Amino acid sequence: MTPIMFRIRIPAYSRPMAGDSLTTTEAPRTGAGSAPRTTTAPQDVPVRFVRRKPDQAQFVRRTVQCSFLLLNLWIGARFYFFVRFYETGGQSAWVPRPPGVEGWLPIAALMNLKYLLLTGLVPDVHAAGLFLLMAFLAITFVARKAFCSWLCPAGTISEWLWQGGREIFGRNLAAPTWLDIPLRGLKYLVMGFFVYAVLGMSAGEIAAFVRSPYGLVADVKMMNFFRQMGSTAAIVIAVLVVGSVFVKNLWCRYLCPYGALLGLVSLLSPTRIRREADLCIDCAKCAKACPSLLPVDRVITVKSAECTGCLECVTVCPAQGALRLSVGRSRAIPTWAIVAAIAVLFFGAVGYARLAGHWHTNVPDAVYRELIPAANALAHPQ
Repeated sequence: MTPIMFRIRIPAYSRPMAGDSLTTTEAPRTGAGSAPRTTTAPQDVPVRFVRRKPDQAQFVRRTVQCSFLLLNLWIGARFYFFVRFYETGGQSAWVPRPPGVEGWLPIAALMNLKYLLLTGLVPDVHAAGLFLLMAFLAITFVARKAFCSWLCPAGTISEWLWQGGREIFGRNLAAPTWLDIPLRGLKYLVMGFFVYAVLGMSAGEIAAFVRSPYGLVADVKMMNFFRQMGSTAAIVIAVLVVGSVFVKNLWCRYLCPYGALLGLVSLLSPTRIRREADLCIDCAKCAKACPSLLPVDRVITVKSAECTGCLECVTVCPAQGALRLSVGRSRAIPTWAIVAAIAVLFFGAVGYARLAGHWHTNVPDAVYRELIPAANALAHPQ
């Protein structure tokens, strides 16, 4: 690609004052009596700029997002018909229970993870959720919070909402720093509450909880929350949906405890968005494009727990080599490698669980016939 000339301004701290000259020293010429001489350079210094070739990172990411959203809708539909079979006393069509629904039970998965660490045994109830949680934690370590920006259905819908709001109203709103920081802390408080509760449970207590009537149909109660939503819950969700039109990733940024947990794990990841200052042209397009409102244009490496590895900043960067996702100073990680890592970790975890016999929760049909119709009446174990 033919390089073009691009002019940048020397920062104020190094730019000469009005009337001054910027001096440089040339190496002495050969021959007796030669001496260094000074030359002057204008304040606008021409540098070579190579425009970055466009890539398909966002098309690929949105394809993955839509695919995972459709997968979740398919799982949800199958689970609905599974529940309806028992609610109608076997009068509706039989559909096997899809184990993937346990991905929507993060607290049960967290309990089972602790049970596994304490006992070395895989629990026999909601084990699919455990393996999905481990896959998402592994993806986070390898590719930042890629679960949030590549896989999470809630994250996908949230992204569509604020993008739609920007198209309609021309912009999105951002809370001032003094308000944004404490609001971001809310998701860590919610996460801390659940983690504290799980840490206080012994292996025996966890086993008793997940095998209790409430634990066996926790997935049914989760679905019933949305099917039979009360007015208070409906108002809260409506406020979040409307707010997400105006504020980028409102739920994810301020309230999601799952995102908070993955954000802390991402701090351990060796993968970072890295900016090469000598190639950066200070256009600030990266910071403007960042859904997490990070100052990408003012740091060398993005270490924030808010970074989701969405590659939006890299996609809009016009300067070749100025911005990349990499491990240290290594070459940029290509989009196909990110997709491959997500696929290997996700399908690897699911495949292992299936082959090892840990994917399905084996609850007798008679138990489901008794518990599912009475799911709403089951109280949370003390």
